Parts: sequence; structure tokens; C-alpha cells
Amino acid sequence: MDKNPETQRFIDLEYNYGAHNYKPIPVVLSKGEGVYLWDVDGKKYFDFLSAYSAVNQGHCHPEILKVLNSQANKLTLTSRAFYNDVLGVYEKYITDLFKYDKVLAMNTGVEGGETAIKLARKWGYLKKKIPHNEARIVFANGNFWGRTLAAISSSDDPSSYKDFGPYMPGYDIIPYNDLISLEEKLKYHNTAAFMIEPIQGEAGVIVPDEGYLSSVRLLCSKYNVLLIIDEVQTGLGRTGKMLASDYEKVRADILILGKALSGGVLPASAVLANDEIMLCINPGEHGSTFGGNPLASSVCMAALKVIVDENLSNNSYLLGEKFRSSLKSYIDKSSIVLSIRGKGLLNAIEIDNNKKNDLAWDICLKLKEKGLLAKPTHGNIIRFAPPLVITEEQLDNCIQIIISTLKIYEDSKIEI
Repeated sequence: MDKNPETQRFIDLEYNYGAHNYKPIPVVLSKGEGVYLWDVDGKKYFDFLSAYSAVNQGHCHPEILKVLNSQANKLTLTSRAFYNDVLGVYEKYITDLFKYDKVLAMNTGVEGGETAIKLARKWGYLKKKIPHNEARIVFANGNFWGRTLAAISSSDDPSSYKDFGPYMPGYDIIPYNDLISLEEKLKYHNTAAFMIEPIQGEAGVIVPDEGYLSSVRLLCSKYNVLLIIDEVQTGLGRTGKMLASDYEKVRADILILGKALSGGVLPASAVLANDEIMLCINPGEHGSTFGGNPLASSVCMAALKVIVDENLSNNSYLLGEKFRSSLKSYIDKSSIVLSIRGKGLLNAIEIDNNKKNDLAWDICLKLKEKGLLAKPTHGNIIRFAPPLVITEEQLDNCIQIIISTLKIYEDSKIEI
């Protein structure tokens, strides 16, 4: 089917004047509300990506927008050269909510990761007495926390790191969900931290064995190594708990939040830690012009309050259980879907691309035609992550769309 000329015009503008570092699904969106998005032609879609879990509260949540507009009319940015009347209020709110002594506000998830690593290295030199410039940070393979040089240096995915070297020194990469490999690295005195996602989102919603994260916590404590938990995508209700690490009652030494921290309204991230770690960094050693700006601080408080007041974590938990159960009854008999996995409303299905090249991409295009937006990752994995404000009735409609779409591509019709 040919694209509407107006749709194609916007696609061409991006192609002609923007870098070619993304391959979007061919839809041009112009409006969002709750779980819905509309394209420039007025067609309505269910959003099952949630801007990579940045809009857990739904698109354009009225309570968040009310705070955004009110603060934007008063004061947006002062830099950290001066105090403002919002940042301290936000800092108290978020540290009380997550039970940490201090927070360091930044703008993006990847800045949160960089901040956590800088904190861990500084702590390693000052507190653990690691020799100067010899601190090591351990990561799990399959990790993804951004595209900066520091982030790609921890990646084992060639599409992230190939042709961008030389890479950041002082990193070790071990298998995910492997406690034996982890302990070998933690025994080394110069290891300052282990940074991990409790569920690997970009890798395709990879869920580790039950008990893995709690065992990681015990090992890090045993060897005096900081546990950095990256909850940028898995946190803030997405997996059915406020934090995915809450499933095993694990507390990070350094916690990273982002994405839905602002409800998708503007870039905002946060790094939380106790004084022993956070106060290792002194004035002038780390910061950001926009980090902790009054506008973001106001919005983040509102976004967090929406998650708490509307009990979105519980809605995510209950509807996630229903989503996996409903799809599993179909998938058990499917010839093209290998598995479904996830927690809460962070889920993925694995498509058997051996049946047909780019089958997952084709399925996502068909889902778009039927009014549901999703996108593949790693070629054959389709994530399903709707805003947490979705209702049971809406979810039922989406399950039917997904199943009816998958049926089109089963063996008997695979060449269609």
C-alpha cells in the first residue's frame, strides 16, 4: 500500500536532513494521549513501545503537563551556579521515596550510567584504596545503557562498538546470569563495581534465573564491590514493581533511573546513593548545565507521584500476568513464535526468523496496519511494552490484534 503523500513528505524530510542512525517503522506520529498515538492522517494506534518505556504514565498525562506548564511559565533553567526553589524539594522527595541519602540529577539515562561509573571509581580510590588509575568495572554481556564511548566500550554487540574505538579501559565483561564468572572478577581487589540491568531490555527482555540478583548482592557485599543497578528501562513500575530489583528485595549501592522519570516529557535521569559513596565527589568534579534544572525537577516529582498515586506498578503486574498467559496459550501451538518472556508490562516474543528473513519486521508492519505499534530488536525479538495506564479491556483488544496478526504468518501462509 502506497504511503499518503503527506506521510512520505515527513519521512523524506528526516531522511534528507537527518543522520541515518535509526530505521523507524514507517508511521509519522503527531499526537499522543494515554495508551494511544495518532498519525498525521488521523489514524489511531495502541502504543506498545512506550518510547522505550519512557512514557509509563501514558502520553501527555494531564497531571504532568499541568506541572510542566506551570513551571515553564516561572523558571526553566538557572544552571547549578545558583540555588533554585525546586531542586531541593525534588531531591528530598525522590530520596525519601527510594530510601537513599543523596541523589545526583542528570539528563539522560546514559549520563546516569556515566555518573554511576565515575562515582564507583572515585569510591574505589578513596574508600577501597584501589591503586590510582587501576579501578575496574564489571559488566554482563548483552548489556545496553547508551551510545557514548564509555557505554559502547562495555558492549559485546558489534553494531554498538564496531569502528568506534579505541575503547574505554578498565572494563571487564562476563556472561549474564553467571555467578561463577562474576565471583572470579569480584575477588580481584581492583574491582570497584558491577553494573547490571535486572532484566536486559534492549537485549530482548532477557530475564535471569530467580535468585540471581540476590546472589549478586551477596557476592558484591562479600568482596566489597559496589552493586550498580541500571533501572533506566526496568524501573518505575514497568516490570510490575517500582523497581525490578524489588522482586528479590535487592538494594543497589548505586541506583540509576531515567526514561519514565519525567513521564516522557523531557530528558531526566537520576543517580541515587548513600553519603559514603555520593560524597566522594566534590564541587567541580562532576555536573551538567541542565542537570537538576527547575523544569525537570518539577516534572519528575509529578511523574513519580502519578506512578505512586495511580498504583501503576500493580496494574503493570496484574496485566502483565494476563498478557503472558493469554499469549502463551497461542504461542504453545505456534510455528513461528519460539517463546514469550518478561515481567509486568515489559515483555517480548522471539520470532523464528529461519522461516523467513525479516519476519519480525514484517509482523511489526502488519501490526501497524492493524493499529498497534511495536518494533523489533536484534532482528527477531518483538518487545511489547504499553503504557502502564492501559486498562484490561484495552489489553484484551491488543492481545486479539497480536494473535490475529501472528496467525497470518503461520506455516500455511508464510509466503504471504
